[in-house]
Amino acid sequence: MTFDTLLPEGLTYEQLLAYGAGLAVLLGVVTLWFATIERQPSAGRLKALKQRRDDLYISVKSPKRRGLSQHGLGLARRVTKRFKLLTGEQAAKASQKLMQAGYRSRDAVTVYMFAKLVLPAAFGLAMAFVLYTIEPLHLDGQVSLIIACGSVLFGFFAPEIFVKNLADRRRQVLSRALPDALDLMVITCEAGLNLDSSLSRVAREMRLSCPELADELELTSIELGFLPERRQALENLEIRTGLPIVRALVSTLAQAEKYGTPLAQSLRVLANEMRDERLMKAEEKAARLPATLTVPMVLFILPALFIVLIGPGILSVIDNLKNLSL
Repeated sequence: MTFDTLLPEGLTYEQLLAYGAGLAVLLGVVTLWFATIERQPSAGRLKALKQRRDDLYISVKSPKRRGLSQHGLGLARRVTKRFKLLTGEQAAKASQKLMQAGYRSRDAVTVYMFAKLVLPAAFGLAMAFVLYTIEPLHLDGQVSLIIACGSVLFGFFAPEIFVKNLADRRRQVLSRALPDALDLMVITCEAGLNLDSSLSRVAREMRLSCPELADELELTSIELGFLPERRQALENLEIRTGLPIVRALVSTLAQAEKYGTPLAQSLRVLANEMRDERLMKAEEKAARLPATLTVPMVLFILPALFIVLIGPGILSVIDNLKNLSL
């Protein structure tokens, strides 16, 4: 088989070379055109940045804790919608409490209001069934009625107590980690980063040591780019945390945004104040320690000490009295 047999019918070597030269020239022109035109990658970068922010916003705003199944959650939605529990001032206060406890989704408000509606009846009926049907303690009728009413009140206040304990525990975690986060913000601001990039960077660095604070800072960084007013994003941080120390941080950041004051210097002063406040709280706990130990000392240590010291004398007196009687 020769090369002539591979050529299409009616095509000569000269035509093949001409077509190859024309294709090479065309490819060269296209290559030069793509190399010399002015590229504008900003549109693609903005699109990628927007997609990244959308992903971060969805991941941060999504609930981190799982609760009821979809069937039970659907029931809670129907009941709360039927009784209009998700509208009004009480629902707004419940949403703020849940945000401070770490629950930021609307389903959390639905479950909370549904629990406040259902738990009193559930606790009351369960306790009435136990006391009046099973009767494990054989109590009087009035005493059983008082216990059943108390269980109804406990069921009404149980969701509030649960959320309050979670919020207090979360505030303690945030207050302990906030001075370290401010030190990192000082470093990032002195390195030339703006507020949005600084919050995002600090959130990434604090992810392992304090995930709660990292979530709040990352959400604030996202809201700074989404909300029309940047001060609203900072005020949302104060509402979600509920810490007085965060109020000072928000005021400092808002002042720096409005008047252009040096952000690193303000944050350094604020970080020192927070560290001093944390040290004062530790000293206060140490000062309360002797008073706290007084009660267990009186209850557990002093009786044993009295027995050891006075016990032999009392026993000798009893023996002497027996000998005298004899």
